Amino acid sequence: MAGRISQKDIEEVRQRTNIADVINEYVPLRSAGGGELKGLCPFHDEKSPSFTVSPGKGFFHCFGCKEGGNVFDFVQKLDSLSFRETVEKLAAKLGLQLTYEDGGPSNEESNQRARILEANRAAADFYEKNYETDDAKPGRALLEARGFDLESCKKFSIGWAPKGWTSLTEHLKSLGFSDDELVAAALSTKGERGLYDKFRGRVIWPIRDQSNAVIGFGARKIFDDDTGPKYLNTSETPVYHKSQVLYGIDLAKREIAKAQQVVVVEGYTDVMACHLAGVTTAVATCGTAFGDEHIRILNRILSSDATNPAQVIFNFDPDEAGQKAAMRAFNDASKFNAQTFMAIGPDGLDPSDLRTKQGDQAVLDMIANKKPLLEFAISRSMSKFDLQSREGQVGAARAAATLVAQIDDAVMRGVYEKYVADATSLDRSSVGQLVAEHGKSIRRTAVSNLRTDAATPTAQAEDAPPPLNLNDPVIQFERNLLMVMIQLPEACSLELFARIAKANFSSPLHLALARVIYSERSSGSDENLLERCLAKLDEAQQSTLRELAMMPLQAADATARLRVGQGIINKGLERTIDYEKNALRGQRRQAEAVMDEAAIAEVDRKLMALTTELHALRSRR
Repeated sequence: MAGRISQKDIEEVRQRTNIADVINEYVPLRSAGGGELKGLCPFHDEKSPSFTVSPGKGFFHCFGCKEGGNVFDFVQKLDSLSFRETVEKLAAKLGLQLTYEDGGPSNEESNQRARILEANRAAADFYEKNYETDDAKPGRALLEARGFDLESCKKFSIGWAPKGWTSLTEHLKSLGFSDDELVAAALSTKGERGLYDKFRGRVIWPIRDQSNAVIGFGARKIFDDDTGPKYLNTSETPVYHKSQVLYGIDLAKREIAKAQQVVVVEGYTDVMACHLAGVTTAVATCGTAFGDEHIRILNRILSSDATNPAQVIFNFDPDEAGQKAAMRAFNDASKFNAQTFMAIGPDGLDPSDLRTKQGDQAVLDMIANKKPLLEFAISRSMSKFDLQSREGQVGAARAAATLVAQIDDAVMRGVYEKYVADATSLDRSSVGQLVAEHGKSIRRTAVSNLRTDAATPTAQAEDAPPPLNLNDPVIQFERNLLMVMIQLPEACSLELFARIAKANFSSPLHLALARVIYSERSSGSDENLLERCLAKLDEAQQSTLRELAMMPLQAADATARLRVGQGIINKGLERTIDYEKNALRGQRRQAEAVMDEAAIAEVDRKLMALTTELHALRSRR
C-alpha cells in the first residue's frame, strides 16, 4: 500500500491546474467581469447563475447553496472521489508522475485511475486502427448498411475488436500494462488459461466523459457464434459508472450549452444518426435507464431562462420497454431545469432507421415535431381504454385526471382539461370535476406529510446562534470590511487591521474571521492568505469567508479596486476613532470624579489627537 502523496506534488498539481478549465468541463462558465466567471451551480438546482469561479484566487463559491472550495474540492465532490483519487486524476491530466511518502511511489494501486485511463486510450487507438482491416469487414458492412460510411465512423472513432482471443491484451501488455491493470480496466478477463480480451469480433464505440477521456466501451455483436448479448458495455470500473455515463456528451456538451437543448435517444447508432443529420445535441445512456445522475449531468449544462427555456427531448422506442422509459422520464420531468418533450418517429422508427430509410431531413423533422412530455403521458394513460364506449371514456378521463391534477399552472391545467374532454367526448365540467377530486387527494397527502415532518425533531442545536440579518447596515459594513481584509490585505496594514478590528465587529462570527485573518497575516506573508485561513476554520466559517472572498468589489481595474478597498478601510477607521473617543470620554468622567487634573489633561490631549486624525481622514475623501 503506497503512502501519502507528497505535499510538494499536491501543491504542484494545484498551481498547474487552472480551476476554470476544470470546472468548465462540467459547467459552462461566462465572464462576470473583474476576472470572475459565473455559471449554474452543479450542486443544487437553480434558475439564474449564482455559482462563481475565481481563477485568480483558485476558488469557487455558490452564493445560493454556499458550496465552495478549491479545484480539489470541486472534483472530489462532483465525481465522488477521495482526496487522493482527485489529486491523481488531475495529475494524470497534467502528465505529472506523483511520488508518495511512507511507502514510495505506487505503480499499480495509487495511480490506478490514471493507468486505466491510459489503457483505455491505448485500447481505443487499437480498436480504431483495426476498423479498416479485412478482419473488420463484417462490422463495416453492418454500419454501412445503416448509412454510416468510413468517414462518418471516423467522426465517432468507431473501432473493431479482432475475433482472436488475446489481440488487445497482448498489444496492451507490449505497451507495459500489467495483467491487474487490464482486469481493473475491464479490457481483459482472467480465465483458467490466463487473460483474454473482453470484447472479441465486435464493433466498438469508445465512450468518453465531458473532459474527452475514454472511460469505457460499448460493443455490438456481429457473429452468430457470439453467445453474448447484442450490446456489451464496459463493466463498472474506478472510472466507469454506468449510472453517470452519457454516450456522446463529449461531442454534444458545447452544442447543448449553446442551443439549450438536449435530445436523449436510446443507442449508439441513434446518437450517430442524429449528429450526422444535424441534431448535434443528442446523447444516449449506456445499457441502463435514464436516471437522477444523468439528470444532474444535463442540469449542469442547461440553464433556465424564462425568455428562452431549455428543452429536453426524449426519443424512445415504441415498444413496451420504451413506453415505460418514457413514463419514467415523465415522472422525473420536474427535476430538469428545462421543458420536457417526446419526439416519436413515423411508424415508430428510431433515429438510425429513420435516417437510413428517409434521410437526414426526416430526423430533423422528427425532433421539430416534438410534443410536450405531459401531453404524451396523458395520451398514453388514455390509450388503454376503449374510447368508443361511455365506460371507457370515463375510465380514460379518470386516468388522465391523475396527471392533469399535478399541473400547478392554472391556465395550463385548463388547457389539458379541454384536451382530455375533447379526446373522451366528455363535458369539460365533468373532466374538471375529476381533476379537482384528484387535486384534493394530492393536497391531503401533502398536508399529511407536512404534519409528519413537523412532528419529527430537527437535528439543529437549540443553542445555535441566530442567522445574521444581512439587511442590518452594521452587519453589512462588517462584511464589507472583511471582504477587503481578505481580498486586498495590502489596503490595510497589520497595525491598522488590529485597531479597526477591536471596534467594528459586533458579530461573533465576523470577529472570529477577523482574528484568523490577523493571525495568519501576523505569522507570514499575504501569499495564499485565503487558503491558510480556510484551513483554520470550521465548515460554516469557511463558507462565510469564502463567500466574502469571492464577492466582487465593483471597480474597473486593480487600481480602482484598491481605491474602493481603502475607502472601506477609511470608513472603518472613522468608526474606530469615534469608538476610541467615546472610551476616552468615559475615562475623563472618571478622572473628573476624583479631580485628577493630570489624567484629565492626558485624556484631553488624546481626544485632540483623535479629532485631528479624524479631520485629516475626512479631508482626504
